[in-house]
Amino acid sequence: MNGIAASQPYVIAFFLLWAGLMKLLSRRMRAQAGQTALARLTGPARAVPVLRLVGLAEVAVATALLLPPTHLFDGVAAALLSAGFLAYLTYAHVAAPTASCGCLGTHAKPVDARSFARAGLLLAAALITVLLAAAPGLVPAVTLPGGLPEVVVLAEIAALLALSSELDRYWLVPLRRLLIRLRRPLALAPTGSVPLEASLHLLRRSPAYCSASAQLTSDVRDTWDEDGLRFVVYGARDRTAVFAVPLVGDDPRAVKVALVNA
Repeated sequence: MNGIAASQPYVIAFFLLWAGLMKLLSRRMRAQAGQTALARLTGPARAVPVLRLVGLAEVAVATALLLPPTHLFDGVAAALLSAGFLAYLTYAHVAAPTASCGCLGTHAKPVDARSFARAGLLLAAALITVLLAAAPGLVPAVTLPGGLPEVVVLAEIAALLALSSELDRYWLVPLRRLLIRLRRPLALAPTGSVPLEASLHLLRRSPAYCSASAQLTSDVRDTWDEDGLRFVVYGARDRTAVFAVPLVGDDPRAVKVALVNA
């Protein structure tokens, strides 16, 4: 357990450095500061200066956490920052529910449960850091299997990254596109489940129907599906009109008609 607890300052520092450097170096982020919940809190004119101050604080705390040994003040500062993030997210969710928080990058997504979960996880890591610095003996000295602490830390970082909406375009959006290609939710249903009304709508827009409509003397008499086609039968004076409507596609020109003797 000591290995996991001792790694928390580095996990926190990684995210604080990311957040701080984005606020200090990203022109796009500063340009969009007036559209975030921070502008609602501080006013549009003060949004950029406040953003830079917060970025400086994040970089300072991250640097302190990365320089061993970890002091109690470092953990307390990280805990206060994380608690401040939670308070700010709560304000943003209530006062500006459609605005982004502007925490770690440029995106237009409003504050949601993922934002709160990320801030809560960082606060928990900061509290573990405080506990380790204040009273190392309180952290259970449990011997874990080799490599397990590293796996736990990597899983924690992966969870924080997955909770970051700023990174969705790098992994979540491509994943959703892959699932769409695999599942094809907009593809036509299996031929047996294509509604008859859909076939009739395509049929009535076809040149074949227009050419034979003057001879039709009845409504639909019969239908059946075969080889990817839906056959629709109408009465046509002393003959029978049989239309072949493709079950896949929406081109009316693909509809064919045959007039056969009754």
